Amino acid sequence: MLSTDTGAAASPPVANMQDVLVRVGQLNYVWTNTESLLIYVTAHLLKIDKEAAIIIFLTLNTTRARIDLVERLAKRHTVSDADRTAVLSAMGRLKRQAKVRNKYNHSIYSHDGNGRISGTQLMRLVETDRAILYGKEERLDARELRELERAITEIAAISEALWAFIRASDHLRGLV
Repeated sequence: MLSTDTGAAASPPVANMQDVLVRVGQLNYVWTNTESLLIYVTAHLLKIDKEAAIIIFLTLNTTRARIDLVERLAKRHTVSDADRTAVLSAMGRLKRQAKVRNKYNHSIYSHDGNGRISGTQLMRLVETDRAILYGKEERLDARELRELERAITEIAAISEALWAFIRASDHLRGLV
């Protein structure tokens, strides 16, 4: 639902569209680079070559499926405790940040009368016995922008943790 809310005087300030778009772009950049590291984690856990891991990664067409695969592989009895702990920790962190990514990539943005982004509304239906509900609405203000920045920082930190894991893998030497 697109809104032309003019924003009441008591409402917190809305976000400048450029600020939001820059941060969403950063979010997508760090997310994509971090998610692509699952190729190497898959190669490590299955002891396969990079090409085979790429085929698996690209065959699974959702982030959720890729994370599920990596988690399930890490839980195998043949995986060391250290590797299992490192992988499951990183995947847990990544899943928490996936919620933020999904919010900004699967929302409709509401605007105020000045063209500034005032909120998000998720593009999701929830069907009950008597009604169809859609799109949780949230205000997009300075506090929310700080949360978005924290998510970007956390995803970058997850990427660093995955790179450390990848560099420590004997199997991946020469594949990276």
